[in-house]
Amino acid sequence: MADTLTDATSDTSGQCPEYPMPRASGRPLAPPPAAAELRGGDRPITKVRIWNGTTPWLITRHADQRTLLTDPRVSNDDHEPDFPHVNAHRAAIAPHTPKLITNTDAPEHTRLRRSVNAPFLVKRIEAMRPAVRKIVDDLIDDMLAGPNPADLLTALALPVPSLVIAELLGVPYKDHHFFQENSNRVLDNSLTAEEAQESSRALGGYLDALFREKLEQPGDDVLSEMGTRVKAGEMTHQEAVSMGVAMLIAGHETTATMISLGTLALFEHPDQLAVLRDTEDPKVVAGAVDELLRYLSIVHSGLRRVAKDDIEIDGQVIRKGDGLLFDLQTANWDPNAFLEAERLDLSRPARQHNAFGYGPHQCLGQNLARLELQVVYGTLYRRVPTLRPAAPVEQLAFNHTGTTYGVKCLPVAW
Repeated sequence: MADTLTDATSDTSGQCPEYPMPRASGRPLAPPPAAAELRGGDRPITKVRIWNGTTPWLITRHADQRTLLTDPRVSNDDHEPDFPHVNAHRAAIAPHTPKLITNTDAPEHTRLRRSVNAPFLVKRIEAMRPAVRKIVDDLIDDMLAGPNPADLLTALALPVPSLVIAELLGVPYKDHHFFQENSNRVLDNSLTAEEAQESSRALGGYLDALFREKLEQPGDDVLSEMGTRVKAGEMTHQEAVSMGVAMLIAGHETTATMISLGTLALFEHPDQLAVLRDTEDPKVVAGAVDELLRYLSIVHSGLRRVAKDDIEIDGQVIRKGDGLLFDLQTANWDPNAFLEAERLDLSRPARQHNAFGYGPHQCLGQNLARLELQVVYGTLYRRVPTLRPAAPVEQLAFNHTGTTYGVKCLPVAW
């Protein structure tokens, strides 16, 4: 395909492949084959055509992604007119989206990130391990006492991160159906901008009322900590509410997807499943989590940026105002970064993956996600050694409409 892209800077129809590119049939966990072909060709940075006819650059190599994601000339500000939004409704709501750590650059990003960083540091997150372990054990107990087969997504994958993020933020878990449903709608790219905004407003109103309660009666949670910063003038009330909404959305969807999709990947690689089933070594489990994160890279819409100035890389010149798309899974399967990258190998040192992004905008909740996945992967298969799929992979329904790529249901038996 690289041979057909004779003019990477041209906007002529037919010279830019569509993106996202279709995945290989029969390999639902593999990255798009066309993007992998570009990565291995002589033009790894190439313009592609997206939904609105614009042609941002597709960045496919692991090293190139790390170079550009740390370049201050690359902006994360989705209010910029040339930002390569994922679809029309994202473009429509962007001008009305508040400034968050997810759509700002330094120094504003630095200030906002500092205001919420402390609860997500390694030491604070590690102190939660006993509580997360109890949540996981209790949910496994409930699953084993219930119907067999069961849906792993609803029995374990969704409740674990929902319970944890609710406890961390100070959000009543009894409201989890409300915030799960509306979070999913905010991230659902198949909905209209009006539908997504309706759910966003519902979450905003909910968090605003809860945050006002925390200002009056603070507890030991993140919303209360942000309340202290608001009172000190370090952030505004609206910034705190918007950050709470963002953390509530991000705090359960990606981890839930990783639990179910990671289990599916292990079912397809029984030798690797045996590694987790037979170990109690926390280092082995931690390494397995990073390898599964590398192998799956569930944020299938990639990362999106816009150039604030001209940038030369790999013999190409990215011009000011050009959009950039970072295909994370294609980079995480880069053989120059990971030997035999297409193979799932839980003994592989995979910590340098890009699944959480890279640079100053690297995922705030990565330490929490790693903890949750370590506890689940390190517990589930040991406690339920006969766990197996209750349906063939070709019969599973996969979700392509949200930010992440995963299964809508994962029937399991034991």
